[in-house]
Amino acid sequence: MMTIVYAVLALGIMGLLFGLVLAFASKIFAVEVDERIPAVQECLPGANCGGCGYPGCNGLATAIVEGKAPVNGCPVGGAAAAEKIAAVLGVEVTESEKMVAHVHCSGTCENVKNRAQYEGITDCLGAIRVANGFKDCAFACLGLGTCEKACPFDAIHVVDGVAKVDEDKCAACSKCVSACPKHIISLVPQANPIRIDCSSKAKGKEVMDACKVGCIGCGLCAKTCKFGAITMEGNLPVIDYTKCKKCQMCAKACPRHIIEPWNTPEKVKELAEIKAKQAAAKKAAAEKAAAAKKAAEEAAAKAETEEK
Repeated sequence: MMTIVYAVLALGIMGLLFGLVLAFASKIFAVEVDERIPAVQECLPGANCGGCGYPGCNGLATAIVEGKAPVNGCPVGGAAAAEKIAAVLGVEVTESEKMVAHVHCSGTCENVKNRAQYEGITDCLGAIRVANGFKDCAFACLGLGTCEKACPFDAIHVVDGVAKVDEDKCAACSKCVSACPKHIISLVPQANPIRIDCSSKAKGKEVMDACKVGCIGCGLCAKTCKFGAITMEGNLPVIDYTKCKKCQMCAKACPRHIIEPWNTPEKVKELAEIKAKQAAAKKAAAEKAAAAKKAAEEAAAKAETEEK
């Protein structure tokens, strides 16, 4: 009996000693945390998307408190989160330009033909591993929705074979940019409507053979721009948005019409028409399939009747 008592007492004393040691160690080796960090983190949306360039919301909150990131560094939270963070830190918010994702491609089903029939998994990364995709243009959007699956904000969808961004929903988290195996998505200033809608670096004839509207690298846009905002890099125009004045002269000069102000009412209407066309095509295909099924059933029933 006493053996059991001694064992319990020994374990109790050991537990007390270890507890005291751990308590002492926690005080000695404690890492001080700035109380402003959790306060700033509470102001963030908690998406942990990494669009700010830091490892999650906690990483951004720490960087903001340490002065390594601006209070408006969260592209998802936007101005609302920036104001809350500024109030916590007692600083003023500096205005920043809202960025949105843009798909630099006009290779719709009508503009670019398929050189092969792809029957693999519905994923751009999988398709690109088979002869660099199935479209005639090696730089074209494959339209299999890898970017769409990566977007946590439902801001990008495939329309008529090409991914399109809903700029009202886009939070500039860059997940679609990273997900695209063709590297044809980038972040652009939402306030500037001038966009290059082609990513082909091929030469003129090759582009014209592959796409009805692809950039042929003529350089007229760069020559027309009076502000030096467009340069030609690898047969493709590149816009320096810090110099662009939104004059739209480059868009007017482009013979292939791949430089467009996409956020105009005309372009919004055009996108709506594309969506309506796609919906009508799906409906027609479904009706055709239903009619074929009905005809097959009637033929089978007739054959069965004749046999009897």
